Amino acid sequence: MLERMRRKAEAKTAKIEVWWDMNDCPIPEGYDARGVRPSIERACKKRGYTGPVSITAYADQTQTPDHHLRALSSTGVSVAHTKSDTTRSVMYRDIVEWRGQNPPPATIMFISDQVEGDFSWDLARLQQRTSYDLFQANSMKHCSDDFILVYYANWRWEQLLEEDGGAPLGGLSSAAMFYCKTCNFNCQSLKKFRKHLSSYEHGLEEAINPPDTRLSCVTKTWARNYPATPEHATAKIHVMWDMNDCPIPEGYDARLVRPSIESAFKELGYSGPVSITAFADQKETPLHHLLSLSSTGVDFAHTLAWVHYSRIITDFEVWTKDNPAPASIMIISDEIASSQYDSTLICRQLQESNYNCFLAYSVRPFEMPVLVTSAEWLWDSLLLAETRRHILHKCSESEGVVASTGMFSCTLCLCDCKSLDDFNKHLATKVHTKEENRMTSFSKSSPRRRRLYKISNYYDEVGYPPKTKRMRKAPQKGRFLLPRPLRFTRR
Repeated sequence: MLERMRRKAEAKTAKIEVWWDMNDCPIPEGYDARGVRPSIERACKKRGYTGPVSITAYADQTQTPDHHLRALSSTGVSVAHTKSDTTRSVMYRDIVEWRGQNPPPATIMFISDQVEGDFSWDLARLQQRTSYDLFQANSMKHCSDDFILVYYANWRWEQLLEEDGGAPLGGLSSAAMFYCKTCNFNCQSLKKFRKHLSSYEHGLEEAINPPDTRLSCVTKTWARNYPATPEHATAKIHVMWDMNDCPIPEGYDARLVRPSIESAFKELGYSGPVSITAFADQKETPLHHLLSLSSTGVDFAHTLAWVHYSRIITDFEVWTKDNPAPASIMIISDEIASSQYDSTLICRQLQESNYNCFLAYSVRPFEMPVLVTSAEWLWDSLLLAETRRHILHKCSESEGVVASTGMFSCTLCLCDCKSLDDFNKHLATKVHTKEENRMTSFSKSSPRRRRLYKISNYYDEVGYPPKTKRMRKAPQKGRFLLPRPLRFTRR
Protein backbone atom coordinates (compact mmCIF):
# COMPACT_ATOMS: atom_id res chain seq x y z
CA MET A 1 0.00 0.00 0.00
CA LEU A 2 2.83 2.40 0.91
CA GLU A 3 4.61 1.57 -2.35
CA ARG A 4 1.44 2.33 -4.31
CA MET A 5 1.03 5.68 -2.54
CA ARG A 6 4.67 6.53 -3.25
CA ARG A 7 4.23 5.80 -6.98
CA LYS A 8 1.12 7.97 -7.10
CA ALA A 9 2.95 10.85 -5.44
CA GLU A 10 5.84 10.55 -7.92
CA ALA A 11 3.41 10.54 -10.88
CA LYS A 12 2.01 13.91 -9.77
CA THR A 13 5.31 15.65 -10.58
CA ALA A 14 6.43 13.43 -13.49
CA LYS A 15 6.31 14.35 -17.19
CA ILE A 16 2.97 14.52 -19.02
CA GLU A 17 2.88 13.51 -22.68
CA VAL A 18 -0.14 14.68 -24.69
CA TRP A 19 -1.22 13.03 -27.97
CA TRP A 20 -3.76 15.20 -29.78
CA ASP A 21 -5.83 14.11 -32.80
CA MET A 22 -6.79 17.40 -34.43
CA ASN A 23 -9.24 15.64 -36.76
CA ASP A 24 -11.45 14.52 -33.88
CA CYS A 25 -10.84 17.55 -31.65
CA PRO A 26 -10.11 20.56 -33.88
CA ILE A 27 -9.37 24.11 -32.78
CA PRO A 28 -12.79 25.83 -32.55
CA GLU A 29 -13.47 28.66 -34.97
CA GLY A 30 -12.36 31.96 -33.49
CA TYR A 31 -10.32 30.33 -30.73
CA ASP A 32 -6.75 31.55 -30.21
CA ALA A 33 -4.59 28.45 -30.67
CA ARG A 34 -2.01 29.90 -28.27
CA GLY A 35 -4.46 29.03 -25.47
CA VAL A 36 -4.34 25.26 -26.07
CA ARG A 37 -1.18 24.58 -24.07
CA PRO A 38 -2.02 26.78 -21.03
CA SER A 39 -5.54 25.29 -20.96
CA ILE A 40 -4.16 21.75 -20.84
CA GLU A 41 -1.54 22.68 -18.24
CA ARG A 42 -4.10 24.33 -15.99
CA ALA A 43 -6.48 21.38 -16.29
CA CYS A 44 -3.66 19.02 -15.25
CA LYS A 45 -2.66 21.29 -12.38
CA LYS A 46 -6.25 21.29 -11.06
CA ARG A 47 -5.95 17.49 -10.84
CA GLY A 48 -2.71 17.87 -8.89
CA TYR A 49 -0.34 17.05 -11.78
CA THR A 50 2.40 19.66 -12.07
CA GLY A 51 5.04 17.92 -14.22
CA PRO A 52 6.38 19.29 -17.55
CA VAL A 53 3.90 18.96 -20.42
CA SER A 54 4.82 17.92 -23.98
CA ILE A 55 2.13 18.09 -26.69
CA THR A 56 2.11 16.63 -30.21
CA ALA A 57 -0.76 17.51 -32.57
CA TYR A 58 -1.58 14.99 -35.33
CA ALA A 59 -3.56 15.81 -38.50
CA ASP A 60 -3.36 16.29 -42.24
CA GLN A 61 -1.47 19.54 -41.75
CA THR A 62 -1.99 20.60 -45.37
CA GLN A 63 -5.53 21.41 -44.16
CA THR A 64 -4.44 23.34 -41.04
CA PRO A 65 -4.24 27.16 -41.44
CA ASP A 66 -0.80 28.73 -41.05
CA HIS A 67 -1.93 31.00 -38.22
CA HIS A 68 -2.90 27.95 -36.15
CA LEU A 69 0.44 26.25 -36.80
CA ARG A 70 2.36 29.41 -35.88
CA ALA A 71 0.33 29.88 -32.72
CA LEU A 72 0.81 26.26 -31.64
CA SER A 73 4.56 26.22 -32.34
CA SER A 74 5.00 29.52 -30.49
CA THR A 75 3.80 27.79 -27.30
CA GLY A 76 5.94 24.67 -27.77
CA VAL A 77 3.30 22.38 -29.32
CA SER A 78 4.87 19.97 -31.81
CA VAL A 79 3.00 19.35 -35.06
CA ALA A 80 2.89 16.00 -36.89
CA HIS A 81 1.59 15.51 -40.43
CA THR A 82 -0.30 12.30 -41.24
CA LYS A 83 -3.02 11.39 -43.69
CA SER A 84 -6.43 11.54 -42.03
CA ASP A 85 -7.06 7.79 -42.30
CA THR A 86 -3.70 6.91 -40.72
CA THR A 87 -3.73 9.34 -37.78
CA ARG A 88 -4.95 6.76 -35.27
CA SER A 89 -2.43 4.05 -36.21
CA VAL A 90 0.52 6.46 -36.42
CA MET A 91 -0.35 8.08 -33.11
CA TYR A 92 -0.60 4.70 -31.38
CA ARG A 93 2.72 3.58 -32.88
CA ASP A 94 4.37 6.70 -31.46
CA ILE A 95 2.76 6.12 -28.05
CA VAL A 96 4.15 2.58 -27.87
CA GLU A 97 7.60 3.83 -28.91
CA TRP A 98 7.47 6.61 -26.30
CA ARG A 99 6.48 4.14 -23.56
CA GLY A 100 9.53 2.05 -24.40
CA GLN A 101 11.82 5.05 -23.98
CA ASN A 102 10.14 6.67 -20.96
CA PRO A 103 9.50 4.32 -18.02
CA PRO A 104 6.96 5.33 -15.36
CA PRO A 105 6.16 7.32 -13.37
CA ALA A 106 4.67 9.47 -16.13
CA THR A 107 1.26 10.48 -17.45
CA ILE A 108 -0.15 9.89 -20.93
CA MET A 109 -3.04 12.03 -22.17
CA PHE A 110 -5.15 11.28 -25.25
CA ILE A 111 -7.18 13.96 -27.02
CA SER A 112 -9.11 11.76 -29.41
CA ASP A 113 -12.45 10.10 -30.10
CA GLN A 114 -10.84 6.86 -31.32
CA VAL A 115 -9.36 5.23 -28.24
CA GLU A 116 -11.78 2.29 -28.22
CA GLY A 117 -11.42 -1.04 -30.05
CA ASP A 118 -7.92 -2.36 -30.80
CA PHE A 119 -6.40 0.84 -29.39
CA SER A 120 -7.82 0.39 -25.89
CA TRP A 121 -7.51 -3.44 -25.97
CA ASP A 122 -3.78 -3.36 -26.71
CA LEU A 123 -3.10 -0.42 -24.42
CA ALA A 124 -4.98 -2.10 -21.55
CA ARG A 125 -2.69 -5.11 -21.92
CA LEU A 126 0.37 -2.85 -21.96
CA GLN A 127 -0.92 -1.08 -18.85
CA GLN A 128 -1.15 -4.39 -16.98
CA ARG A 129 2.60 -4.86 -17.45
CA THR A 130 3.79 -1.23 -17.13
CA SER A 131 1.26 1.21 -15.71
CA TYR A 132 1.11 4.94 -16.50
CA ASP A 133 -1.50 7.43 -15.31
CA LEU A 134 -3.93 8.04 -18.17
CA PHE A 135 -5.95 11.18 -19.03
CA GLN A 136 -8.46 11.54 -21.86
CA ALA A 137 -10.31 14.34 -23.61
CA ASN A 138 -12.80 13.85 -26.44
CA SER A 139 -15.33 15.87 -28.40
CA MET A 140 -18.88 16.58 -27.22
CA LYS A 141 -20.34 14.58 -30.09
CA HIS A 142 -18.52 11.42 -29.02
CA CYS A 143 -19.39 9.22 -26.06
CA SER A 144 -17.40 6.02 -25.80
CA ASP A 145 -18.84 2.98 -24.02
CA ASP A 146 -15.39 1.42 -23.72
CA PHE A 147 -14.50 1.28 -20.02
CA ILE A 148 -11.57 -1.09 -20.24
CA LEU A 149 -8.92 1.57 -19.58
CA VAL A 150 -8.47 3.25 -16.20
CA TYR A 151 -8.45 7.05 -16.57
CA TYR A 152 -7.44 9.38 -13.77
CA ALA A 153 -9.14 12.34 -15.47
CA ASN A 154 -11.64 12.90 -18.32
CA TRP A 155 -12.65 16.08 -20.12
CA ARG A 156 -14.79 17.22 -23.01
CA TRP A 157 -12.55 18.99 -25.50
CA GLU A 158 -14.35 22.33 -25.60
CA GLN A 159 -14.69 22.40 -21.81
CA LEU A 160 -10.96 21.74 -21.53
CA LEU A 161 -10.25 24.78 -23.73
CA GLU A 162 -12.41 26.92 -21.44
CA GLU A 163 -9.84 26.58 -18.64
CA ASP A 164 -8.31 29.94 -17.71
CA GLY A 165 -5.99 31.15 -20.46
CA GLY A 166 -2.81 33.16 -20.22
CA ALA A 167 0.84 32.33 -20.53
CA PRO A 168 2.04 28.73 -20.08
CA LEU A 169 2.56 27.78 -16.44
CA GLY A 170 6.17 26.66 -16.82
CA GLY A 171 9.12 26.65 -19.15
CA LEU A 172 8.78 24.71 -22.41
CA SER A 173 10.29 21.22 -22.28
CA SER A 174 11.75 21.53 -25.80
CA ALA A 175 11.56 23.65 -28.93
CA ALA A 176 8.49 22.96 -31.06
CA MET A 177 9.10 20.68 -34.03
CA PHE A 178 7.26 19.97 -37.28
CA TYR A 179 7.19 16.30 -38.30
CA CYS A 180 6.17 14.49 -41.46
CA LYS A 181 5.41 10.94 -40.37
CA THR A 182 5.34 9.64 -43.93
CA CYS A 183 8.85 10.79 -44.84
CA ASN A 184 10.48 10.79 -41.37
CA PHE A 185 11.19 14.49 -41.97
CA ASN A 186 11.42 17.09 -39.21
CA CYS A 187 12.31 20.75 -38.93
CA GLN A 188 11.66 23.81 -36.74
CA SER A 189 10.63 26.17 -39.54
CA LEU A 190 7.03 26.44 -40.74
CA LYS A 191 8.29 27.66 -44.12
CA LYS A 192 10.48 24.56 -44.59
CA PHE A 193 7.64 22.35 -43.38
CA ARG A 194 5.21 23.80 -45.92
CA LYS A 195 7.81 23.48 -48.65
CA HIS A 196 8.33 19.81 -47.81
CA LEU A 197 4.60 18.99 -47.77
CA SER A 198 4.22 20.53 -51.24
CA SER A 199 7.30 18.83 -52.70
CA TYR A 200 7.29 16.15 -55.39
CA GLU A 201 9.32 13.80 -53.14
CA HIS A 202 6.73 14.00 -50.34
CA GLY A 203 3.82 13.39 -52.70
CA LEU A 204 5.58 10.39 -54.24
CA GLU A 205 6.44 8.87 -50.85
CA GLU A 206 2.88 9.35 -49.61
CA ALA A 207 1.56 7.61 -52.73
CA ILE A 208 4.01 4.69 -52.66
CA ASN A 209 4.67 4.08 -48.96
CA PRO A 210 1.82 5.55 -46.92
CA PRO A 211 1.62 4.62 -43.21
CA ASP A 212 -0.55 1.59 -42.50
CA THR A 213 -4.14 2.45 -41.65
CA ARG A 214 -4.38 -0.66 -39.48
CA LEU A 215 -3.41 -0.31 -35.85
CA SER A 216 -0.57 -2.67 -34.88
CA CYS A 217 -1.36 -4.52 -31.63
CA VAL A 218 2.07 -5.16 -30.15
CA THR A 219 0.86 -7.43 -27.35
CA LYS A 220 -0.61 -10.06 -29.69
CA THR A 221 2.89 -11.51 -30.06
CA TRP A 222 3.42 -11.83 -26.32
CA ALA A 223 3.97 -15.31 -24.92
CA ARG A 224 1.49 -16.88 -22.50
CA ASN A 225 3.85 -18.57 -20.04
CA TYR A 226 6.50 -16.74 -18.03
CA PRO A 227 8.65 -17.87 -15.08
CA ALA A 228 7.88 -16.33 -11.70
CA THR A 229 9.34 -12.93 -10.88
CA PRO A 230 11.07 -12.61 -7.47
CA GLU A 231 8.29 -10.44 -6.02
CA HIS A 232 5.55 -12.91 -6.99
CA ALA A 233 7.41 -16.21 -6.48
CA THR A 234 6.44 -16.59 -2.82
CA ALA A 235 3.36 -14.33 -2.76
CA LYS A 236 -0.21 -15.51 -2.13
CA ILE A 237 -2.21 -17.09 -4.95
CA HIS A 238 -6.02 -17.06 -5.00
CA VAL A 239 -7.86 -19.42 -7.37
CA MET A 240 -11.45 -18.69 -8.49
CA TRP A 241 -12.85 -21.84 -10.09
CA ASP A 242 -16.05 -21.89 -12.15
CA MET A 243 -17.21 -25.49 -11.82
CA ASN A 244 -19.90 -24.97 -14.45
CA ASP A 245 -17.44 -24.14 -17.23
CA CYS A 246 -14.70 -26.47 -15.95
CA PRO A 247 -16.30 -29.39 -14.08
CA ILE A 248 -14.56 -32.38 -12.55
CA PRO A 249 -14.50 -35.09 -15.24
CA GLU A 250 -16.34 -38.33 -14.50
CA GLY A 251 -14.08 -40.82 -12.78
CA TYR A 252 -11.49 -38.22 -11.82
CA ASP A 253 -10.33 -38.18 -8.21
CA ALA A 254 -11.34 -34.72 -6.96
CA ARG A 255 -8.57 -34.85 -4.35
CA LEU A 256 -6.10 -34.33 -7.21
CA VAL A 257 -7.46 -30.90 -8.19
CA ARG A 258 -5.47 -28.91 -5.61
CA PRO A 259 -2.14 -30.77 -6.10
CA SER A 260 -2.57 -30.47 -9.88
CA ILE A 261 -2.94 -26.70 -9.63
CA GLU A 262 -0.09 -26.37 -7.12
CA SER A 263 2.25 -28.51 -9.23
CA ALA A 264 1.56 -26.33 -12.28
CA PHE A 265 2.49 -23.26 -10.23
CA LYS A 266 5.69 -24.87 -8.89
CA GLU A 267 6.85 -25.75 -12.42
CA LEU A 268 6.86 -22.01 -13.16
CA GLY A 269 8.61 -21.12 -9.88
CA TYR A 270 5.59 -20.13 -7.74
CA SER A 271 5.64 -21.53 -4.20
CA GLY A 272 3.33 -19.16 -2.30
CA PRO A 273 0.26 -20.30 -0.31
CA VAL A 274 -2.71 -21.22 -2.52
CA SER A 275 -6.38 -20.67 -1.67
CA ILE A 276 -9.09 -22.11 -3.94
CA THR A 277 -12.77 -21.22 -4.08
CA ALA A 278 -15.12 -23.31 -6.26
CA PHE A 279 -18.25 -21.55 -7.59
CA ALA A 280 -21.34 -23.51 -8.66
CA ASP A 281 -24.86 -24.51 -7.74
CA GLN A 282 -23.47 -26.81 -5.05
CA LYS A 283 -26.76 -28.66 -4.73
CA GLU A 284 -25.83 -30.16 -8.12
CA THR A 285 -22.29 -31.09 -7.06
CA PRO A 286 -22.01 -34.80 -6.07
CA LEU A 287 -21.44 -35.35 -2.36
CA HIS A 288 -18.23 -37.33 -2.89
CA HIS A 289 -16.77 -34.37 -4.82
CA LEU A 290 -17.63 -31.99 -2.01
CA LEU A 291 -16.04 -34.29 0.55
CA SER A 292 -12.91 -34.92 -1.57
CA LEU A 293 -12.32 -31.26 -2.41
CA SER A 294 -12.98 -30.03 1.14
CA SER A 295 -10.47 -32.58 2.48
CA THR A 296 -7.76 -30.78 0.49
CA GLY A 297 -8.71 -27.30 1.67
CA VAL A 298 -10.88 -26.18 -1.27
CA ASP A 299 -13.58 -23.67 -0.30
CA PHE A 300 -17.06 -23.71 -1.85
CA ALA A 301 -19.33 -20.85 -2.89
CA HIS A 302 -22.93 -21.71 -3.67
CA THR A 303 -24.53 -19.60 -6.39
CA LEU A 304 -26.96 -19.86 -9.28
CA ALA A 305 -26.02 -20.38 -12.92
CA TRP A 306 -27.16 -16.98 -14.18
CA VAL A 307 -25.38 -14.93 -11.50
CA HIS A 308 -22.23 -16.91 -10.75
CA TYR A 309 -19.96 -14.75 -12.96
CA SER A 310 -20.87 -11.67 -10.95
CA ARG A 311 -20.22 -13.63 -7.75
CA ILE A 312 -16.73 -14.53 -8.99
CA ILE A 313 -16.05 -10.84 -9.72
CA THR A 314 -17.27 -9.91 -6.25
CA ASP A 315 -14.98 -12.51 -4.68
CA PHE A 316 -12.09 -11.04 -6.69
CA GLU A 317 -12.85 -7.53 -5.41
CA VAL A 318 -13.05 -8.66 -1.79
CA TRP A 319 -9.87 -10.76 -1.96
CA THR A 320 -7.76 -8.06 -3.61
CA LYS A 321 -8.97 -5.54 -1.04
CA ASP A 322 -7.83 -7.81 1.81
CA ASN A 323 -4.64 -8.98 0.05
CA PRO A 324 -2.65 -6.09 -1.46
CA ALA A 325 -0.13 -6.68 -4.25
CA PRO A 326 2.24 -8.28 -4.96
CA ALA A 327 -0.02 -11.33 -5.20
CA SER A 328 -1.43 -13.62 -7.89
CA ILE A 329 -4.92 -14.61 -8.98
CA MET A 330 -6.01 -17.56 -11.10
CA ILE A 331 -9.33 -17.69 -12.94
CA ILE A 332 -10.65 -21.06 -14.10
CA SER A 333 -13.49 -20.05 -16.41
CA ASP A 334 -14.40 -20.07 -20.09
CA GLU A 335 -16.67 -17.05 -19.94
CA ILE A 336 -14.28 -14.70 -18.15
CA ALA A 337 -11.39 -15.80 -20.37
CA SER A 338 -13.33 -15.14 -23.58
CA SER A 339 -15.61 -12.22 -22.72
CA GLN A 340 -14.12 -8.72 -22.54
CA TYR A 341 -17.29 -7.56 -20.80
CA ASP A 342 -16.98 -10.07 -17.94
CA SER A 343 -13.22 -9.50 -17.54
CA THR A 344 -13.30 -5.66 -17.67
CA LEU A 345 -13.35 -5.09 -13.90
CA ILE A 346 -10.50 -7.56 -13.35
CA CYS A 347 -8.54 -5.94 -16.19
CA ARG A 348 -8.98 -2.49 -14.64
CA GLN A 349 -7.75 -3.77 -11.26
CA LEU A 350 -4.69 -5.37 -12.86
CA GLN A 351 -3.84 -2.01 -14.50
CA GLU A 352 -3.88 -0.23 -11.14
CA SER A 353 -2.11 -2.80 -8.96
CA ASN A 354 0.80 -5.19 -9.20
CA TYR A 355 -1.21 -8.44 -9.38
CA ASN A 356 -0.18 -11.46 -11.41
CA CYS A 357 -2.82 -13.36 -13.40
CA PHE A 358 -3.27 -16.99 -14.52
CA LEU A 359 -6.05 -18.45 -16.67
CA ALA A 360 -7.42 -21.94 -17.24
CA TYR A 361 -10.31 -22.90 -19.56
CA SER A 362 -11.88 -26.01 -21.04
CA VAL A 363 -11.28 -24.84 -24.64
CA ARG A 364 -9.08 -22.05 -25.92
CA PRO A 365 -10.81 -18.69 -26.46
CA PHE A 366 -11.37 -17.69 -30.07
CA GLU A 367 -9.56 -14.40 -29.43
CA MET A 368 -6.66 -13.56 -27.12
CA PRO A 369 -8.01 -12.52 -23.69
CA VAL A 370 -7.66 -8.89 -22.67
CA LEU A 371 -6.22 -10.13 -19.39
CA VAL A 372 -2.42 -10.35 -19.51
CA THR A 373 -1.41 -13.69 -18.01
CA SER A 374 1.79 -15.22 -16.71
CA ALA A 375 0.49 -18.67 -17.66
CA GLU A 376 -2.53 -20.29 -19.31
CA TRP A 377 -3.67 -23.91 -19.30
CA LEU A 378 -6.35 -26.12 -20.80
CA TRP A 379 -8.37 -27.50 -17.90
CA ASP A 380 -8.05 -31.14 -19.03
CA SER A 381 -4.29 -30.81 -19.47
CA LEU A 382 -3.91 -29.20 -16.06
CA LEU A 383 -5.70 -32.10 -14.36
CA LEU A 384 -4.09 -34.87 -16.40
CA ALA A 385 -0.56 -33.67 -15.68
CA GLU A 386 -0.87 -34.57 -12.01
CA THR A 387 -2.72 -37.81 -12.76
CA ARG A 388 0.25 -38.99 -14.83
CA ARG A 389 2.56 -38.38 -11.87
CA HIS A 390 0.36 -40.56 -9.62
CA ILE A 391 0.81 -38.13 -6.75
CA LEU A 392 -1.88 -37.67 -4.15
CA HIS A 393 -1.21 -35.05 -1.49
CA LYS A 394 -3.18 -35.16 1.71
CA CYS A 395 -4.48 -31.89 3.02
CA SER A 396 -2.09 -31.97 5.98
CA GLU A 397 0.91 -32.53 3.69
CA SER A 398 0.19 -29.80 1.17
CA GLU A 399 2.43 -26.81 1.79
CA GLY A 400 0.07 -24.39 0.07
CA VAL A 401 -3.15 -25.11 1.98
CA VAL A 402 -4.61 -21.96 3.47
CA ALA A 403 -6.71 -22.27 6.61
CA SER A 404 -10.27 -21.31 5.80
CA THR A 405 -12.68 -19.51 8.09
CA GLY A 406 -15.61 -20.48 5.90
CA MET A 407 -15.08 -23.62 3.86
CA PHE A 408 -18.67 -23.58 2.57
CA SER A 409 -20.29 -20.29 1.60
CA CYS A 410 -23.69 -19.41 0.21
CA THR A 411 -23.21 -16.26 -1.84
CA LEU A 412 -26.98 -15.78 -2.14
CA CYS A 413 -27.61 -15.58 1.61
CA LEU A 414 -24.11 -14.41 2.61
CA CYS A 415 -23.89 -17.38 4.96
CA ASP A 416 -20.66 -19.25 5.88
CA CYS A 417 -20.58 -22.81 7.20
CA LYS A 418 -17.67 -24.70 8.72
CA SER A 419 -18.93 -28.19 7.85
CA LEU A 420 -20.63 -29.91 4.93
CA ASP A 421 -23.53 -30.99 7.13
CA ASP A 422 -24.22 -27.42 8.20
CA PHE A 423 -23.92 -26.29 4.57
CA ASN A 424 -26.45 -28.87 3.34
CA LYS A 425 -28.79 -27.97 6.19
CA HIS A 426 -28.61 -24.32 5.17
CA LEU A 427 -29.38 -25.13 1.51
CA ALA A 428 -32.50 -26.99 2.67
CA THR A 429 -33.83 -24.15 4.86
CA LYS A 430 -36.87 -22.05 3.99
CA VAL A 431 -34.77 -18.89 4.23
CA HIS A 432 -32.42 -20.13 1.51
CA THR A 433 -35.25 -21.40 -0.69
CA LYS A 434 -36.97 -18.02 -0.39
CA GLU A 435 -33.77 -16.23 -1.46
CA GLU A 436 -33.31 -18.55 -4.45
CA ASN A 437 -36.91 -17.89 -5.50
CA ARG A 438 -36.32 -14.15 -5.15
CA MET A 439 -33.22 -14.39 -7.37
CA THR A 440 -35.15 -16.44 -9.91
CA SER A 441 -37.92 -13.83 -10.04
CA PHE A 442 -35.33 -11.10 -10.44
CA SER A 443 -33.71 -12.98 -13.32
CA LYS A 444 -37.05 -12.85 -15.17
CA SER A 445 -37.50 -9.09 -14.66
CA SER A 446 -35.83 -7.95 -17.89
CA PRO A 447 -35.66 -9.36 -21.45
CA ARG A 448 -31.91 -10.05 -21.20
CA ARG A 449 -32.17 -11.80 -17.83
CA ARG A 450 -35.23 -13.69 -19.08
CA ARG A 451 -33.25 -14.91 -22.10
CA LEU A 452 -30.28 -16.03 -19.95
CA TYR A 453 -32.63 -17.78 -17.57
CA LYS A 454 -34.34 -19.68 -20.42
CA ILE A 455 -31.00 -20.65 -21.94
CA SER A 456 -29.83 -21.93 -18.57
CA ASN A 457 -32.98 -24.01 -18.17
CA TYR A 458 -32.65 -25.36 -21.70
CA TYR A 459 -29.13 -26.61 -21.05
CA ASP A 460 -30.26 -28.07 -17.73
CA GLU A 461 -32.80 -30.15 -19.66
CA VAL A 462 -30.93 -31.19 -22.80
CA GLY A 463 -27.29 -30.29 -22.12
CA TYR A 464 -24.87 -29.22 -24.80
CA PRO A 465 -22.28 -31.44 -26.50
CA PRO A 466 -18.82 -30.80 -24.99
CA LYS A 467 -15.66 -30.62 -27.04
CA THR A 468 -13.61 -33.58 -25.81
CA LYS A 469 -14.30 -37.24 -25.13
CA ARG A 470 -13.31 -36.66 -21.55
CA MET A 471 -15.75 -33.83 -21.03
CA ARG A 472 -18.60 -35.67 -22.75
CA LYS A 473 -18.70 -37.90 -19.71
CA ALA A 474 -18.82 -34.96 -17.30
CA PRO A 475 -22.14 -33.85 -15.76
CA GLN A 476 -23.76 -31.30 -18.05
CA LYS A 477 -26.26 -29.72 -15.68
CA GLY A 478 -26.20 -25.93 -15.68
CA ARG A 479 -22.88 -25.69 -17.50
CA PHE A 480 -23.49 -23.04 -20.09
CA LEU A 481 -25.23 -19.73 -20.53
CA LEU A 482 -24.38 -19.30 -24.21
CA PRO A 483 -23.76 -21.85 -27.00
CA ARG A 484 -20.06 -22.72 -27.23
CA PRO A 485 -19.79 -22.25 -31.03
CA LEU A 486 -20.53 -18.56 -30.49
CA ARG A 487 -17.62 -18.19 -28.08
CA PHE A 488 -14.89 -20.73 -28.75
CA THR A 489 -12.97 -22.52 -31.49
CA ARG A 490 -12.43 -26.24 -31.57
CA ARG A 491 -8.69 -26.75 -31.13
